[in-house]
Amino acid sequence: MQKDGVRNVVIIGSGPAGYTAGIYTARALLNPVVIAGIQPGGQLMLTTEVENFPGFPDGVMGPDLMEYMRRQAERFGAEIIYENVVDIELGNPLERVPFKVKTDGGREFLTWSVIVATGASAKMLGLESEKKLVGRGVSTCATCDGAFFRNKKVVVVGGGDSAMEEALFLTRFASEVKVIHRRDKLRASKIMQERAFKNPKISFIWNSVVEDILDAEKGRVVGVVLKNVITGEKNFLETDGVFIAIGHKPNTEFLKGKVEMDENGYIITKDKTTQTSVPGIFAAGDVQDHRYRQAITAAGSGCMAALDAQRFLESIGIIS
Repeated sequence: MQKDGVRNVVIIGSGPAGYTAGIYTARALLNPVVIAGIQPGGQLMLTTEVENFPGFPDGVMGPDLMEYMRRQAERFGAEIIYENVVDIELGNPLERVPFKVKTDGGREFLTWSVIVATGASAKMLGLESEKKLVGRGVSTCATCDGAFFRNKKVVVVGGGDSAMEEALFLTRFASEVKVIHRRDKLRASKIMQERAFKNPKISFIWNSVVEDILDAEKGRVVGVVLKNVITGEKNFLETDGVFIAIGHKPNTEFLKGKVEMDENGYIITKDKTTQTSVPGIFAAGDVQDHRYRQAITAAGSGCMAALDAQRFLESIGIIS
């Protein structure tokens, strides 16, 4: 299935989208290479219990779920490489010119198709305590983790639409939600502001930033240290959870100027498919999804990308 040293498909990324694409393309006998990165598994590697992934009625640990997906892809013959992709030289499979995928390990892969599933990274506050408490009270996804905070106090950091969406969703579970914003007014759209202001569970702390999250030594969140950006005054706020909602950054630096992206760097796909602006390059998961950002939707789009890639290879006569 590999002609003249050119691969049928190279999959870049190893979250739910990348591994699912690996499973499907391997089962289709396309002999995929999954370039997983040096820290494989995506954002689920930073989570603890995942309760909303179908098929696990008692929940599953995020790293365990990624391990199951990896093993399943390998079972069907996917080759997994633990390096980072640094560049893609565009080809033209329609004219039998393959793509060249380059890694930081010095490897180069020629391929007739590419599935990009590199995901998006949540923007963080940059605190040492934040890193230690991710999955232990610090979260970047209310939809994923909100149910763990039933009848508890939580804070949301941010002032845009994403922050308001997180805050409103959390009111279904938390006893109170405090929104912490560095300015004295929100950046969110008017309708989202109105919904948040009207919700009795939501209150706002203005002109403030989180300077520290406590308590890493206890292994759980007990509160935050806030600093007023105008007065410089600091105070402690007791809370059970901290939801960071200051945006996401798609991991698409290596593709800039090569495929069409929106103003935030998310890859644009065509006509409800995973096809990008370049024939033969497909995008799946959070790298092209700034709306849903769920493990299950990423896995679903990984399946779509695998099927799209297979049909593309058939259409140009690489496989039959």
